[in-house]
Amino acid sequence: MSAEASQNDTPTADAPAEPGQEAGQQDRSVYRAGFVTFVGRPNVGKSTLTNALVGEKIVITSDKPQTTRRAVRGIVHREHGQIIIVDTPGIHRPRTLLGQRLNDVVEDVLGDVDAVGFCVPADEPIGPGDRLINEWLDRAPQAKKIALVTKCETVPRPQVADQLMAVETLRDWDAIIPVSSAEGINLDPLVDELIALFPESPQLYPDDMITEETFEQRVSELIRESALAGVHDELPHSIAVTIDDCYEDEEGRLQIYANLFVERDSQKGIIIGKGGSRLKNVRSFAQRAIRGIAGQPVSLALHVKVAKDWQRDAKQLGRLGF
Repeated sequence: MSAEASQNDTPTADAPAEPGQEAGQQDRSVYRAGFVTFVGRPNVGKSTLTNALVGEKIVITSDKPQTTRRAVRGIVHREHGQIIIVDTPGIHRPRTLLGQRLNDVVEDVLGDVDAVGFCVPADEPIGPGDRLINEWLDRAPQAKKIALVTKCETVPRPQVADQLMAVETLRDWDAIIPVSSAEGINLDPLVDELIALFPESPQLYPDDMITEETFEQRVSELIRESALAGVHDELPHSIAVTIDDCYEDEEGRLQIYANLFVERDSQKGIIIGKGGSRLKNVRSFAQRAIRGIAGQPVSLALHVKVAKDWQRDAKQLGRLGF
């Protein structure tokens, strides 16, 4: 099996062929299905890759660290197989109880998946954080392991090739593939590689299902994504969202009542903005995003509340869904 060159001839790396099968060929008469998780430092493109493979936005994205806070399943359908992607938080050295729980989510997932994709961006050298995560892969001894050099559209081809060789030194991979979620580079070869690594299996999810997330879970994440835009420093880690009510009114409009939680009064002022200007922008952006998945008009009411130091409080973490 090998990842075929994309339209711009991005370098690829080969993986071993099945017994009795030539490299680059796959037996598509056998249906395979399995679970994969993409791991890596924060902001290496794991969630963006998940959305690109599923073909719809099911995971929010941001340039802020630790945007993903729980395991989100996305389902990729092909005639010869099915991939269930378990999107997880970025592995990091935790500073709060929330941070530790996010790492625990990753460790739990690693024990259950059939394959792990280790994501390293093409535009950054391999560092201590990457080596730490490579060590984490030993916690999934049963899983096939592939290396993904992400964001390969951002650097020249020779730099992509150098990164592929650097990644190759970390361990004996089942495959090494450079990808670009933004430009769709090597996404189909990646899908084929993953399916070929999975066990024979019946279809695990119906054809029309792309995620296990409930509508309200997706709504709360879209609101949080809207709130993350333009904030700085520690504030992104301090934002949590809950949904109080969600129903369709007599005019067919979806009425949503949600809460934005922060940890301090000063953060509440930042979220609301002068004269409520920033909160209005968050509400407007979130309404458009929610309308995109709801397919109907949306009216969103947002209330900003303070839950003091909730990231470090076990009871408050529980109430906020962590």
